[in-house]
Amino acid sequence: MQAFLFRAPFDRISGRLAAMAPDLEVVVLEPDGSLTLNGRPFDTASLAPDIWWLTLDAFGAQTKDYFGRLAASPYARWVQTVFAGVENPMFKPLAREGLLVTNSSAQAPAIAEYVTIHALNLLHPIAEQAEHQAAHAWKRVNFREVGQTRWLIIGFGNIGREIATRAKAFGAHVEAVRRSNSAEGLADAVSTIADLPQRLPEADVVVLACALNDDTRDLADAKFFEAMKPGSILINIGRGGLVDEDALRAALDADKPAHAVLDVFKTEPLPTDSWFWDHPKVRVTPHASNRGELTGERGDALFLENLGLYLRGETLRNLVKPDDIGVG
Repeated sequence: MQAFLFRAPFDRISGRLAAMAPDLEVVVLEPDGSLTLNGRPFDTASLAPDIWWLTLDAFGAQTKDYFGRLAASPYARWVQTVFAGVENPMFKPLAREGLLVTNSSAQAPAIAEYVTIHALNLLHPIAEQAEHQAAHAWKRVNFREVGQTRWLIIGFGNIGREIATRAKAFGAHVEAVRRSNSAEGLADAVSTIADLPQRLPEADVVVLACALNDDTRDLADAKFFEAMKPGSILINIGRGGLVDEDALRAALDADKPAHAVLDVFKTEPLPTDSWFWDHPKVRVTPHASNRGELTGERGDALFLENLGLYLRGETLRNLVKPDDIGVG
């Protein structure tokens, strides 16, 4: 059995990999484009890996080489990706019979922290308290407790569930919007996208954590914002295409939502002249909600865990349905 890895991730896990699968033949793609096996040159003609690991290294200078080999390989049987979503059309070649694709849950805790901290910061009157301090004014400010708030999480995969865990810890009411009716012990209620007109007026925090597809493109449009609760918060850590950006700009003027925390945009990098940068009700981050210091370690651990399951012929974690690949 053969695996094909980049040099950087191989170096990180080589010791654990050797202990777990001593008989696994691991071919390494070197920074100069050459292939090695056990430190020695490897003949490209003999490359026939069952196992592929799409780390971020695969989307740098060697993207075309590595991903092109994967897309064309008749030998590939399992691909572990570093991404939570694989709806980008570039992944379409992976939606084929006989190929298992698993996505990543490694970034979920970091993204959940990002969402929760921004929401808490906006729910609590920290800015007003700071203004009083700057003015040397001894003024008390009442505030709404997080336990009084209602959170609507649209998309209840690994990331949505991690967000729910944190919001529930503060006593918030959490409603999940998903295709399945399972609350998984984390949501107080479950609804569908069709229910949004009835659910949005009740929500204090609305989180977009769903995949981008034909059903969700421009989901947050003028009607969506019109239904939102005045003073509410919108947080998008899903995909930029989920939001009608012109409609959002108009909605912010109506205080529905009162604040938008945006980590993803239709055009990335965000142009320097975009209105988002300077809007007083918008927080912009550069697709970086996953940048927790432990995300990489969790990703390595997930690959090794799934590798063990694969070698034993057991069900892998985070299997992706072929119909959900490349549909964005």
